[in-house]
Amino acid sequence: MNEFDRLVEVVATLRSPEGCPWDREQNYASLRHCLLEEVYEVLEAADVGADEKLCAELGDVLLIVVMYAQIAAEQNSFTIGDVIARIIDKLIYRHPHVFGDVEVTDSDEVVRNWEQLKQHEADTGPRQSVLDGIPQALPALQRAQELQKEAARVGFDWDSIAGPWQKLAEEIQELQEAADSGAGKAVTHELGDLLFAIVNLARFLGVYAEDVLRTANKRFEQRFRQVERQAAARGCQLSEMTLEELDELWEQAKARQKR
Repeated sequence: MNEFDRLVEVVATLRSPEGCPWDREQNYASLRHCLLEEVYEVLEAADVGADEKLCAELGDVLLIVVMYAQIAAEQNSFTIGDVIARIIDKLIYRHPHVFGDVEVTDSDEVVRNWEQLKQHEADTGPRQSVLDGIPQALPALQRAQELQKEAARVGFDWDSIAGPWQKLAEEIQELQEAADSGAGKAVTHELGDLLFAIVNLARFLGVYAEDVLRTANKRFEQRFRQVERQAAARGCQLSEMTLEELDELWEQAKARQKR
């Protein structure tokens, strides 16, 4: 028995009457937050290059996948074997340049072919819009970028990056006007438009807004923690320091981070 089959057997045992009460109580809905948490832990481990942690976190994601399949098998819906067979068939179907006689010149053409083939797959169902298939549960920044990318595939896009830059300036102005007017609902509307415009600019710059913001969050956290350490070394509480003193510590933390 290989390691994967052992995992499937272990999960089935955990879900059995003689298994674990917690595992038996799980269902599709209850596992949702577990899957999301484990995926983000995989991303975190990959971001910092922690291979040992990445190995462990990938195992946790695999566990949730097998758990989902086990629940489905108990309901006579599908098995983990069906899951594997489906992805194998999908990979072969979507790579005719590898497993068939289609010729491609570069990765861009591969992506175009991939998207065209997706439109003809039976399990996706008929699409009423080019935006169908983009998961509603994606993080907002990531979903915004996917919406824009799909719209761009059919020509709904700027001719050059000058368009996103101009749109960004317009949205900043509209947000400022809404804020000055004190119209709370308009502020939230315009702020949303501004964020959407920023994501569009990120797409034109060839970066993923979700990844960029995650990195910015990490950078801020590292600097703020350094500010806390510097304040503690001076015997000070942050809440008791002036803004000028805090800004001085912040600039020192920035300088130290760049070394």
